[in-house]
Amino acid sequence: MDKPRQKQVLLFHCVEAEELARKVAAHSDLIKLQTINWRSFDDGFPNLFINNAQDIRGQHVAFLASFSSPAVIFEQLSVIFALPRLFVASFTLVLPFFPTGSFERMEEEGDVATAFTMARILSNIPISRGGPTSLVIYDIHALQERFYFGDHVLPCFETGIPLLKQRLHELPDSNNIVVAFPDDGAWKRFHKQLDHFPVVICTKVREDDKRIVRLKEGNPAGCHVVIVDDLVQSGGTLIECQKVLAAHGAAKVSAYVTHGVFPKRSWERFVHKNEADSEKAFTYFWITDSCPLTVKAIANKAPFEVLSLAGSIADALQI
Repeated sequence: MDKPRQKQVLLFHCVEAEELARKVAAHSDLIKLQTINWRSFDDGFPNLFINNAQDIRGQHVAFLASFSSPAVIFEQLSVIFALPRLFVASFTLVLPFFPTGSFERMEEEGDVATAFTMARILSNIPISRGGPTSLVIYDIHALQERFYFGDHVLPCFETGIPLLKQRLHELPDSNNIVVAFPDDGAWKRFHKQLDHFPVVICTKVREDDKRIVRLKEGNPAGCHVVIVDDLVQSGGTLIECQKVLAAHGAAKVSAYVTHGVFPKRSWERFVHKNEADSEKAFTYFWITDSCPLTVKAIANKAPFEVLSLAGSIADALQI
């Protein structure tokens, strides 16, 4: 079967995602960056203008979003709801990090599952001339959240794990890697993508604000152990996992998360301040650029390395 002809895509982006958008466009001559005037009225509400709106008629259009805080979501939603109505051939929303993904459960009556709320909002994006909006999300916290979306959007769930696998193969000790999961949820989420690596599984029990982490199965002794999860917030669980793995003989411990959320600058807990820190802490901490504010904050700070989603996003825009 012949490959479908590739399409030219006009890529708009929010202010935070400008650097990532430029990297995406650099991956393909078929992706052309577009601009929006992000302004505000005196009362703080958005005063937005989509440049060259008439020129995008009949074109394939995409928007690269970053919902880093409630303060920036409304202005981006305003653009997201406007673009499909400009007679575009198709519309794709790339939201690398689905921020309310970890709030998907109701444990008692009165809990609000904001993951469902966000999915309902995005499900009401207007249909373009080409049909429902394609929604690209990376490593959503719970796969069952695909069923939160309505029929007006087509969720496309991608993953950053291939970037990690490529980076691990580049390491000098690539033949001595063990993958660790901080809990059964992370194992269920990622083990099939990493099944050619030996595996260690930890288990954690939360008591008030404390996290008690234990080794459930596997042997980390003498190996470079890489803890894998979808996101990090305060980092407490990762730190406790590192301690347990080191206590069981791990030669090195590194970490990978697709989404480095790190509220309140919690990434500072992981920064190497001197040689002693680097020996006893994380050798590497890999994140993607799904959270642009974090990427700027940790630039050139060991042990952090950024694995860019740009190439993957460029490929997803051709789906």
